[in-house]
Amino acid sequence: MEIKTFADLIEWTRQMHEHHARCLKESAALNSNDRISALLEYLGSHEDLLAREVAEYQNQADSKAMQTRLYDYGVHKPVEKNRTCDLHYNNKSFEEISREIFEFHDRVIALYDSLAGKAEIPEAKELAENIKELEEHESMRMAGSIGRMQDL
Repeated sequence: MEIKTFADLIEWTRQMHEHHARCLKESAALNSNDRISALLEYLGSHEDLLAREVAEYQNQADSKAMQTRLYDYGVHKPVEKNRTCDLHYNNKSFEEISREIFEFHDRVIALYDSLAGKAEIPEAKELAENIKELEEHESMRMAGSIGRMQDL
């Protein structure tokens, strides 16, 4: 799958959230630290939720916006369906896991922000802004929940 349109990019975003969810949950099941396991399970569930929400954009977005071609947006490789998780989260601290997840979300937010600024039609701009806002909102929700978990 080559990313040429907003539809392709939104599919890539959905796949990335799905992949993160699977890897986080696999790591949670194998982690002996209850606190870190709970964090990984929470993050995995949250990534599942984001994958479903992004899929809704695929179903409901304006078809003109979805077929808008993308230029100069960077290289994003599609997620292979059977890609295995490397379970590197098992060797990370609570803070390192949190930082890595937020860095991923920050990159996605920056990407959609950039695309909104470059969009040539209003429908594409609105779509990029909506996904950016979804990612921002969910990152804030995660930050609040992680902060509460950290206080325990």
